[in-house]
Amino acid sequence: MKIFLFSLLLVSVATVVLCAEVYPDKYDSIDLDEILSNQRLYQKYFDCVMGKGKCTPDGTELKDKIPEALQNECAKCSEKQKKGAEKVLRFLITEKKDDFKLLEEKFDPEGKYRKKFGELKKKIEEGKPVTV
Repeated sequence: MKIFLFSLLLVSVATVVLCAEVYPDKYDSIDLDEILSNQRLYQKYFDCVMGKGKCTPDGTELKDKIPEALQNECAKCSEKQKKGAEKVLRFLITEKKDDFKLLEEKFDPEGKYRKKFGELKKKIEEGKPVTV
């Protein structure tokens, strides 16, 4: 009986782990460095996210997932996606401050995430390592 209960518990845990909802990884191979270092590419993605330009399929996916990722603190992000988010945040906060403010206004008009992520932003501004 103990073996049966242990097996049932193991199957239940495995099912929960395997069924855990995560963001798709089909765009994880996109070269973020290329986008961030190329003003034309960067601007296309930025305009897409801001709702001011055409979106590529990966841009649409990004724009659609930002509100949820903010809300759940990137809980559905893979490690690679978290590292990518940190890279983009670091770039925006240090290199594109005006764009970062526009994104804050669009995705956080009430300021609730700014309060939550204020420490993260401060660390980035100070050049310290962060974990998204």
